[in-house]
Amino acid sequence: PLCFPEKLWKMLESDQFQSIWWSEGGKCVAINKYLFEVEVLGRGVCQRVFNTQHIRSVIRQLNLYGFTKVQRDFQRSASLPEFLAEEAAVSAHSQIIYCYNPSFNRAHPWLLGTCKRR
Repeated sequence: PLCFPEKLWKMLESDQFQSIWWSEGGKCVAINKYLFEVEVLGRGVCQRVFNTQHIRSVIRQLNLYGFTKVQRDFQRSASLPEFLAEEAAVSAHSQIIYCYNPSFNRAHPWLLGTCKRR
């Protein structure tokens, strides 16, 4: 059986999942929490990728394997209409988690072996 980082890598490289993708040029993992819960964690027992139905457990695994949450910086506009439009975008973006691990990089797949559980 594959370990957690290997499963994550296979998901990212697969075109089966819309809820998880490479971000920041392959340096970060982006997860849409709501879509991930439905698409990945909501699968039947036979099709389940991870042995959980809870996003909290996946986030805990990310933390155990040395991933850190990356905060997205949004520049805010001074004009009210632009500010309101940006607020809507930020709200939609709050469903997305960005995680970084220096040993988990799309351009350097050989580093995956150094991604160990703490």
